Amino acid sequence: MSITKLEQIVEKVKNTPNKRLVGAFAVDTHSIEAINEAIEMGLLDATLVGDEAMILASCKSLNIDPKKFEIIHEPDEMVAASKAVDLINAGKGDILMKGLVSTDKYMRAILNKDKGLLAAKAVLTHVTVIENPNYHKLMIVGDVAIIPQPDFNQKVAITNYLIKTAHKLGIEKPKVALIAAAEQVSMGMTASYEAALISKMADRGQIKGAYIEGPLGLDLAIDKESAEIKGITGPVVGDADCILFPNIESGNVFYKTNTKLCNAELAAMVFGAKVPCILSSRGDSAKTKLYSIALSALMA
Repeated sequence: MSITKLEQIVEKVKNTPNKRLVGAFAVDTHSIEAINEAIEMGLLDATLVGDEAMILASCKSLNIDPKKFEIIHEPDEMVAASKAVDLINAGKGDILMKGLVSTDKYMRAILNKDKGLLAAKAVLTHVTVIENPNYHKLMIVGDVAIIPQPDFNQKVAITNYLIKTAHKLGIEKPKVALIAAAEQVSMGMTASYEAALISKMADRGQIKGAYIEGPLGLDLAIDKESAEIKGITGPVVGDADCILFPNIESGNVFYKTNTKLCNAELAAMVFGAKVPCILSSRGDSAKTKLYSIALSALMA
């Protein structure tokens, strides 16, 4: 049975062995509230690296017992991020989570050539699972946050990460839409002909475990009526599980349109590191962070 709601990810993770999350400068109330809820649900254990006074103040404001966490005092956010990565490398954590540390410092710690978490030859990318009340199932999309203009090889890697996520969500053969401005192949648009090439790679078995179709306009990927009007058929059109965007601008606009105008909820994580890494916005809700924790625990 495939997962169709984010809450179902939480329920599924409850039945798996506990992982340990390490929070990088996780001193803010949203992060601590989400991590505490995950602990209360039996999803994981947690280590918080950050300014102890700020952690204790956040716990007090939320009426949370700070003894639930292992706390490692480090008042400097960059050093805290580095120490959190060190704990992962030492085998003392299975998931890394961004707290109040800025994204550039968090990513710098992950990408550090000597002590970071980047796996050999890996592509570091961001995968988001979106629950939109106007769509009949979850949408697994990338990349909306890390790679500005993915090249062909990076698009292949992102496609494989989307498929891997879908498989973990119980989708046996996910439907992957490769987005461009139109469904007609045009050599004048990189997104168009690269989508066609990736689609043909799937036909030849070079990318496995999914139906892959592209180029497709976004309307054809998610709306059956548009596909019928245009006379486009196939297993993916109007029913996509996964959506690959050609660049960060299109992906990020889609992501923010869903959350800000469509009341969508989401879970997100970074692939390509040695462990799942949660790259939530500092302004994300506790619920978004909880869902992201659950997704990361599922993928760990």
